[in-house]
Amino acid sequence: MPAHSPLLIVISAPSGAGKTTLCRNLLEADPRVTRAITCTTRPPRPGEQPGLDYHFLTEEDFQARVADGKFLEHATVYGNCYGTLKGEVKGRLERGGDVLLNIDVQGAASVRREAASDPVLRGAVCSVFLTPATVQELEGRLRGRGQDAPEVIQRRLAVARQELARWEEFDYLLISDTPAGDLRRLQVIVEAEKMRRHRSELPQY
Repeated sequence: MPAHSPLLIVISAPSGAGKTTLCRNLLEADPRVTRAITCTTRPPRPGEQPGLDYHFLTEEDFQARVADGKFLEHATVYGNCYGTLKGEVKGRLERGGDVLLNIDVQGAASVRREAASDPVLRGAVCSVFLTPATVQELEGRLRGRGQDAPEVIQRRLAVARQELARWEEFDYLLISDTPAGDLRRLQVIVEAEKMRRHRSELPQY
């Protein structure tokens, strides 16, 4: 079999589109794919293990890494900082493994900016935008989760409309239907990307 260079698979989606489920299903289905461990300043939740679930950092440590340009992408969410370390992602890629990033649209844009000046990342990025076929379906999924008050759902939908307007920034648009269908189409994307010329080597004859 020909050799293939590894992928940095970037998945973004509006809240409620099924991104977390899709990422979990891909990790379970494909042992070649690992997720990058996120850094955060929030305290560990019961059962979470440092270095396995998250890298738990102090606010000072996190901001020092921001100042040093250590993050591939980072954001503040509900008062806590989250970020993906460039060194971790590049290390996994250089060891030959595929890396999965579950990040928002702004984070994906940061990854593309960083990749533009980094040959390891530039050749690896494969970005996918996941969304249901209509905003009405997305609203139905948000309501079906039973987690948010009506006003919170409307705020999420307002953000979703802004994110949907940026879908053309991604390499692929994946219209969500069922978890199994979403996984199958993502696996097709991953396999096709691995066969692109710039990621393949011809076997020796």
